[in-house]
Amino acid sequence: MKLNTKGLLVVISGPSGVGKGTVRKALFNRTGHNLDYSVSMTTRAPRDGEVNGVDYYFVSKKEFLSQIDKGNLLEYAEFVGNLYGTPKDKVEEKLALGHEVVLEIEVNGAMQVREKMKDAVFIFIAPPSYDALEKRLVRRGTERGEVIKERLDKAHREINLANNYDYIVINDEVDNAADRIMAIIRAEHAKCSRTLDEYLKLMEETNND
Repeated sequence: MKLNTKGLLVVISGPSGVGKGTVRKALFNRTGHNLDYSVSMTTRAPRDGEVNGVDYYFVSKKEFLSQIDKGNLLEYAEFVGNLYGTPKDKVEEKLALGHEVVLEIEVNGAMQVREKMKDAVFIFIAPPSYDALEKRLVRRGTERGEVIKERLDKAHREINLANNYDYIVINDEVDNAADRIMAIIRAEHAKCSRTLDEYLKLMEETNND
C-alpha cells in the first residue's frame, strides 16, 4: 500500500562532467517507474526536429521575463545569450498526478530550487575521484585544456556544497548510481513526514467501520 500518493520532485545535480545526464537516462530506461522528466523553458530558437513542450517550452524573451515576474520559475539562468528556466506550474501539475518529476540541473540552479520547493528531494551526483572526473572531461573531447581546468576548479567548489543536498550518490558505475536513486525515491515515499498523517487517517477510518 502506497500512502504518499503525491509525486516527488527529484533534483539531480552535480559538477559538469560527472555524468548527470547519463545517470538520468539510465533511470528512465528502467521499467515500471513513474518518472517524468521536467521540460525547461528557453528563449532560444528551436533546432531542427525539436518539439515545443517535449524538448523545451520555446518562448520569447518578453514571455520569459514575465514568468520571472510572476514567480513561476523555480530556477533560471542565462547561457550564451539565451535564458533557460524551470516552469513551476508545469512541475506542480505533474506532481499532483502522482508523477516523480526529475529535474537535472547545475548546482546553482539546484540551490534556487531548494529555496522554493522545500519538500523536494535533492541528490548530489559525485565523481569517484577528481582523476576520474578529469578523465571524463578529457574523453568528451569538446573543450580545451584550460577550460577543463576551469571546470575542475569549479567542481572542487561545488563538491563543497554537497552538504546542502539530502543525498550523495557516487557515479562509479551508471547502473549502480541509477539503482541508488531509485532506492532513495522508494525510501522517501515511506518517510513518516510524508505518510504518517495519511496512515493515521486511514486507521481512524477503519476503526470507525
